[in-house]
Amino acid sequence: MQPRKLLMISTDRKIFEEGSAVRARQAEYAKEWDEVHIIIFDKSRRKGERSRETVIAPNCWAYSTQSWTKMMYPFDAMGLGRFLIEKRGITTITCQDPSLTAMAGISLKKQFNIPLEIQVHTDIGSPFFGYTLSNKIRKILALSYLPKADTIRVVSRTIKEYLVGSLGIGADKIIVKPIAVDTEKIKNAPIIPGADLRLKYPQFEKILLVASRLEREKNVGLAIDAMKEVVKKMPKVGLIVVGKGSESEKCNRQRAKLGLNSTILFESWADQQTLFSYYKTADVFLNTSLFEGYGMTLIEAHAAGCKILSTDVGVAREVGATIVGWNEKDVARGIQNTLKA
Repeated sequence: MQPRKLLMISTDRKIFEEGSAVRARQAEYAKEWDEVHIIIFDKSRRKGERSRETVIAPNCWAYSTQSWTKMMYPFDAMGLGRFLIEKRGITTITCQDPSLTAMAGISLKKQFNIPLEIQVHTDIGSPFFGYTLSNKIRKILALSYLPKADTIRVVSRTIKEYLVGSLGIGADKIIVKPIAVDTEKIKNAPIIPGADLRLKYPQFEKILLVASRLEREKNVGLAIDAMKEVVKKMPKVGLIVVGKGSESEKCNRQRAKLGLNSTILFESWADQQTLFSYYKTADVFLNTSLFEGYGMTLIEAHAAGCKILSTDVGVAREVGATIVGWNEKDVARGIQNTLKA
């Protein structure tokens, strides 16, 4: 029987970090194969940070493209991929996104006639996905490359339905493989001291929780705007926002402008056990993202037994969330109805 040897093309540089969760996951995944070779888009040649090859596990290696610029990532990956295919006898290729890594994968598939899998981790079918020029370009590339893949791995049924319904890709080519979450660990996690939201914020009768990177696509500003309407009828409701990001200052200014400094409170990103306790002691978990491929926090909140109110993204419907539209009145109405239920 021919050895099963995988070539993976990825953008996740955390795999080079010893002790990282990404590295541990890849070492575990490699047990399913005889060999795994991972090409990482990386500018380490310019920075002089790392060697070309890093051993991840006895049968798993990661390789930096050592690119001079980001524009060269796919082309350097093609060159390195050709070398690995010829020298290591690669039998399967997988690409961790449907745009730039897929560009390299499609080229290698065409040259060597090797089965290609393309992974889709974000909701390219969302009407909001193209909110930046780079995302518009990624979507154009994805729509071109995905029909050429032998198999497509997605993280939610929402993405599969889009690929089948809008792109006409055969359902039999698409595998739904959710991101692994230890839900039993969350269910059994205790509420740790100092992380009971009801005790920590006794000034609130009801508590909403947002746990998110504060980035544009996470749309936390919508949750802040909705609170302006909520407190008119429910003045003792508080919103706790856990997270940080490039929009942190903007969110702070928005809160102050609306006069909600005592109603909306910000915390830096919490460790896992604290976040589990927050899910368990909040009245509602709120998600107002523009798009999600999966929605890890939705799965976590569901496992913790927290009610969920969410825009129609990722696995929101699959976890039984109450779905709201992308406008402040609909979100506010959803909050009020859920808290009264």
